[in-house]
Amino acid sequence: MRGTPLAPAAPKTDRSRAHASGRVCAVATPSKPPTTRKARRSKVEIIKEGSDFLRHPLMEELVSDKTFINEQAQQLMKFHGSYQQDHREKRAFGQGKFYQFMMRTRQPGGLVHWQLYVVMDDLADKYGSGTLRLTTRQTFQLHGVLKEDLKTVFSTVIKNMGSTLGACGDNNRNVLSPPAPYKNRPDYAYATQYAKDIADLLAPQSGAYYDVWLDGEKFVSVHKENPKVTEDRAFSKFGTNFEGSAEPIYGSQFLPRKFKIAITVPGDNSIDLLTNDIGLVVMCDDKGELQGFDVLVGGGMGRTHRNEDTFPRLADPLGYVDKDDVFHVVKAIVATQRDYGRRDDRKMARMKYLVASWGLDKFRSVVEQYFGKKFQAFKPLPPWKYLDYLGWGEQGDGNYYYGIHVQNGRVKGDVKKVLRTVIERYELPTMITANQNIVLTDIRPTWKADIAATLAAGGVVDVVELGDIERYSMACPALPLCGLAIGEAERGLPGVTTRLTTLMRAVGLPEMPIVVRMTGCPNGCARPYMAELGFVCDGPNTYQIWLGGDQGQTRLAQCFMDRMKLNDLETVMEPIFFFYSQQRKHDEGFGDFCARVGFDALRDYQNGYIKVEDVGDLHQVGISPDVYEKLEELAKAKGKTVEHVSNEVLRSVITES
Repeated sequence: MRGTPLAPAAPKTDRSRAHASGRVCAVATPSKPPTTRKARRSKVEIIKEGSDFLRHPLMEELVSDKTFINEQAQQLMKFHGSYQQDHREKRAFGQGKFYQFMMRTRQPGGLVHWQLYVVMDDLADKYGSGTLRLTTRQTFQLHGVLKEDLKTVFSTVIKNMGSTLGACGDNNRNVLSPPAPYKNRPDYAYATQYAKDIADLLAPQSGAYYDVWLDGEKFVSVHKENPKVTEDRAFSKFGTNFEGSAEPIYGSQFLPRKFKIAITVPGDNSIDLLTNDIGLVVMCDDKGELQGFDVLVGGGMGRTHRNEDTFPRLADPLGYVDKDDVFHVVKAIVATQRDYGRRDDRKMARMKYLVASWGLDKFRSVVEQYFGKKFQAFKPLPPWKYLDYLGWGEQGDGNYYYGIHVQNGRVKGDVKKVLRTVIERYELPTMITANQNIVLTDIRPTWKADIAATLAAGGVVDVVELGDIERYSMACPALPLCGLAIGEAERGLPGVTTRLTTLMRAVGLPEMPIVVRMTGCPNGCARPYMAELGFVCDGPNTYQIWLGGDQGQTRLAQCFMDRMKLNDLETVMEPIFFFYSQQRKHDEGFGDFCARVGFDALRDYQNGYIKVEDVGDLHQVGISPDVYEKLEELAKAKGKTVEHVSNEVLRSVITES
C-alpha cells in the first residue's frame, strides 16, 4: 500500500483514455477551447506523433544515398542521441553544407567503465574528429561522424556497455549525480544508484532504438534493471501512464521539451542542482540509512535574446518524499509537465515556465493528484558548496582517485593519448563531472607514482599548478559545429581567461577563484547564468555580460551589459575589477561583491574610472594641500583613486554650472 490516496483528477484519467481512443491530447489547450479548431501544436509535435515511436522516416533516411537526413528524421534522431551538424569551416565552394553528426552518450552519474572509455577513444579516431568531448551533463560527445558510419558507431557503443538512448530529444536527459568516488559514504552511493534507477525509469521503452541501430537484434545487456523500477513504471492508478501504449510514460508525443534531473547529497552542489527540472537530495539518518528525498522543481537555463518571456530560473523546494515513493513522484512530475507543458511554442515549453506561470502551490497540487499523496514538508539543508573533485584524494577503501581538469571538456592531443594509456593499462573506472572534467578511480597505492608520471609527461596539468580562473571556467562547443552558435565559446574562452588573469594582476587582485562561463548562444549549455562572470554570445565577437552568480551556484546572475565587443573586454572589466579590489570584504567572492553593491554602483564606477597607465597623460591642476588631503580621504572611502574622485567632482561642478 502507498498510503491513503488522493482522488485522481478527472481530466488526467480522461487524457489517458482519450489517447487510446485517438483524441488529440498532451497539447497546449486553452481553458475554454474553441469548437471550430484544434489546439495549436508545433511542427515537432506532429513529427513525433506520426513517427511510430521514433522510427519513421528516420529508418528510411539512414539508408538513403544522401549525406544528410531530412528535417523530420533530424527531429527523431535527437531522441536516439545524435544531432545532424554542418561543419561551417569545411564547406567547399559551391558544394553546400558539410554534413556530419554529433553523437552523445547516456552515462547516469557520469560513470564510465574502462572498456567503454577505450571504445569511445577508438571511435573518436576512426570515425570522429579525433577528439572526445566531456559535457556538462556528465556524458561523452563524439563529433564528426559521417552518416555512412552512424550504424557502426552506434552499434559499437551499445555492444560495449554504452547507450545513447534519450541523450537528446524531448525526454529525460542524462541523470546527474556527484562524481564522488568515496567507498565509505553511503549517501553518495545512494545518489549514484538512484541516478541509474531514474535513468532506467524514464528511458524510452518502445524498442525503436534497437530497431534502428541493431536492426531489431535481441541485445542482452549486462545491466539489470532494478525490479522496483520495473514495478513502479507500470503502476498507473493515478493517471501517470498511457495504458497499453508502447511508451507508458511518454505516449506517442513524448514530452514538450527536454527534461533534466539531478541527484545529490546535502551540501554538495558539484552538479548545479538548482538548474534542473527536478532536483533530488538524498536524506539519510545518523546511521547512513536512506530515509527519503527532498524534491526541488522548475530549474532551467535556456532563454532567447530580447524575448523577455524567456528566462533562466532556479528550482524551488517542492517537498519531501519517503524513499519508497521517489519513483512515483518523479513520474508524477513528468506527467504534469507532459500533460500541461506548452506544445505550441517550443521556446516556452520547458517545465520552468509551467512552474513560473502556475506558481508552486498550484503545481504541487496537480503533481499530488498524479502522485496520489500529499508531499511532506521539505527538510532543512545545509548551505550548498561547489566541489570539483580535482587532484588526488583517498576513496575510503585504501585506494585513490585523481581528478583531472580538461580545458572546456575537449580531450585531445597528448592528453587524450596518456588518458587512454593509464585507463587501459590499469583498467580504471572513470567519472565524468558536470564541469567537463574527468575523475580516475580505484587507483591502487602501488600504481599512483606511475600514473602521476605518465599523465604529467603527456601534458596533464595537476590542479595545484592550475590557475584559479581556468579551474572554474567552462564553455560550450559553439562554432564551428553547433547549429545554434552565433559565435565562439570553447575556442574563445582560453584567450578570455588569460586576459582576465592579466587584468586582475594589473589592478592588484591576487590569484583567486572566479566562476567564468561562456556560451556561443543564449541557450545556456555551459550554464552561464549561474556564473560570477558570464559571457553569452550575441553576435560576431559580441557578448552579453552577466554578473552576480555565486561560487556555490545558488544565485542567478543578471545581465549587466548587452553587446560588448570582445576587443573592449579590458575597458569594460578593468574598472569593475579595480572597484572589487578596493571595496571587497574579507573573503568576499567576485559575484557576491557585484550582487551586494549593485549594478548602478558598478556602472557609476565605470563612468569615472581612469586607468593607472593614463594618469601620466592627464593635465595637471594645482590644488592646495588641505584639499588634496580631503580628496585622498574621499578616494579611500569610496575605493577609488584620487584622480578618479577629482575627475568626478570637477565634472559635476562643470555640469551644474
